[in-house]
Amino acid sequence: MKLFLAIMLSLMGSVAVFSQQQFSVYFESDKFDPSAKETNRLTNWIAANGKAKIVGVYGFTDEDGTSGYNDTLAQKRINTIMSLVRGKVNTRDDFKTRSFGELHQLSKIKAQNRKVTLFYLEEKDLPRENEILGIKEEPKPIPVKSVVQYPEKMVFENPDGTKSEYKMDVAFMQQVSAAQVGEKLKIDNLNFQINTYIVVPASRGKLYELLTVLKSNPDMKVEIHGHLCCMPVDRLDLSTQRAKAIKNFLVSNGIEASRLSYKGFGSTQPIFPIPEKDETQRAANRRVELLIVANP
Repeated sequence: MKLFLAIMLSLMGSVAVFSQQQFSVYFESDKFDPSAKETNRLTNWIAANGKAKIVGVYGFTDEDGTSGYNDTLAQKRINTIMSLVRGKVNTRDDFKTRSFGELHQLSKIKAQNRKVTLFYLEEKDLPRENEILGIKEEPKPIPVKSVVQYPEKMVFENPDGTKSEYKMDVAFMQQVSAAQVGEKLKIDNLNFQINTYIVVPASRGKLYELLTVLKSNPDMKVEIHGHLCCMPVDRLDLSTQRAKAIKNFLVSNGIEASRLSYKGFGSTQPIFPIPEKDETQRAANRRVELLIVANP
């Protein structure tokens, strides 16, 4: 008897949690299809609650009939109502249905016991859905990006067919790999022949460093920025041509063009005021930068 009472209190407590948002459809004795009047009430409720979310559906009966029969009848009532509601009002994927039969707090008026009750959250409460339902969300694990192990040396072929051995700047490559979206990184020692967009032989290794990083991070997207020194106006649009040349090198070596974009800024974003005071300042202004666009 004590166990039965404990179960009853638990079930009653479950219903009470949602007492502020519930709607009941009533049935005639021994029926699991609602009357025309109740069907109309349900239709009106659906029309008014299209943006609500159903979180539970409970079926009840009066005390007439055996417990087994009443449990089955309550479940049939639930199935009928859900067939009318499904697709019209949002429902939690893990919504609960319970057929109580007559195992609930019976009203003295039998007609009030023959029902299906929908428990739901109104649209305004949906942002607090899990909180209201008492569901504790598991903290999402913070993804830890694995550190790419880059080679310290590589050999690449020059335009004239000769081969060069190059010592990689592993620290820079790892810095690019770990960079956050929106971060801008300067590519040191990437220089061009005067007044052209041709990379000097001593700087070709920097292109291969960037190529290696992009191949090792296939979801990374970057925007290449070109900057000039000395001249207040980039009449030849040389900064853009240099940034484009780097993109073309990467694409010709297997990097998808959709991962790359480029811009030339001329001398509009100098690190030091123009005219610069010395070669150190000119070299700082004359640069190529990477803007990280995507790096999952």
